[in-house]
Amino acid sequence: MRILGIETSCDETGIAIYDDEQGIMAHRLYSQIAVHADYGGVVPELASRDHVRKTIPLIEEVMAEANLKPEDLDGVAYTAGPGLVGALLVGCSIGRSLAYGWDLPAVPVHHMEGHLLAPMLEDDVPEFPFVALLISGGHTQLVRVDGIGHYELLGESVDDAAGEAFDKTAKLLGLDYPGGPVLSKMAEAGTPGRFKFPRPMTDRPGLDFSFSGLKTSAANCIHKEVMDEQTKADVAWAFQDAVVATLAIKCRRALEQCGLNRLVVAGGVSANKAIRAKLEEVTKKLGGGVYYPRPEFCTDNGAMIAYAGMQRLKSGVSADLTFKATPRWPLDTLDPI
Repeated sequence: MRILGIETSCDETGIAIYDDEQGIMAHRLYSQIAVHADYGGVVPELASRDHVRKTIPLIEEVMAEANLKPEDLDGVAYTAGPGLVGALLVGCSIGRSLAYGWDLPAVPVHHMEGHLLAPMLEDDVPEFPFVALLISGGHTQLVRVDGIGHYELLGESVDDAAGEAFDKTAKLLGLDYPGGPVLSKMAEAGTPGRFKFPRPMTDRPGLDFSFSGLKTSAANCIHKEVMDEQTKADVAWAFQDAVVATLAIKCRRALEQCGLNRLVVAGGVSANKAIRAKLEEVTKKLGGGVYYPRPEFCTDNGAMIAYAGMQRLKSGVSADLTFKATPRWPLDTLDPI
C-alpha cells in the first residue's frame, strides 16, 4: 500500500510517498525561511501564497523520483490541522482535489500526530506504551501514548512554546530568523554559570510548562549587560540550559508518574543537541531509552504525514467530498485505532 503525504501547516511545504513495505520512496521539503526572514517571523499570507506556488511542483517531483503514476497510489494524506488556517487550506484543497481526481481515499491528518509518529520511520522503533515530548515552535506537550490515537495529554505550555521562546530570545540577541538554531549554536561558545535563569514551574507539582517568564528573565539580562559577542554566547548558554533542565525535570516526572521508561521526542526543537543529550541521560537512569526521528524529519515534513495517513487509512479513515482545516485541534480528541 502506498500513500502520498502533503504537509503545509506553517512555512514549510513537505511532500512524500510512503510504502508500507518499502518505507519512504521519495520526499521533498521546501522551506520558506528566505521569504519570511526580512519580517523576523512567519507572515501567514505569504506562507499561504508560497504553498500555492510550491505544492504541485513538489508533488510532481516526488512522483517522478518514485517512478509512480496516480494509479499506483492507494490514498492521499494531507495535514488538516493544527496550524495556520490559510496554509492548511492550501494543502487540504490540493490533497482533497487530487484524491477526487485520482479516485483515491483522502485522509486528513493531525499535524502533531505526524510528529509523534515520526520516530516510527526509523529502524529502532519504540514499543507502546511510551511518553512523548512534542516540542516545536507552536507546541510543547507531554503525552502518554498507549497506541495510535490512544493519547492522554499530561501537560503542555500555558504560554510560549519552547521553540517560540528560543526564537524570541534569539531575536532579543539580534540573531537572524529563525533564531532558535542560531542561538543553540552560539550557546556552544558560552561560559557555563556566568548567568543563571529560572527553571519555570519546576518547583510545583504537575507537568505543565511556562517559558514566557524565562524569556523575560533573558530579556532583562540582555538589557542590563553590555552585549559583546561573548556575553551573547553566555546568555544563550544560560537560556538553553534553563530550557533543557526544565524539559528534563518534567520528562522524568512524567515517566515516573506513568511508570514508564521509554520517551519519544519529536518536533523541530527535538533536533537540539543539548536537549537530546540530557534526555538520554534521564531515560538511561530509569533503565529505558529515548527515541527521535532523524534530523530531517524533526521539522515539518511530508514523510510524517504520509506515515500517519497510512495508519489512519488502514483503519478505514477517509474524508467525504468536503474538507476542513482545523487551526486548533487538541491531540487527545483523535479517535483511537
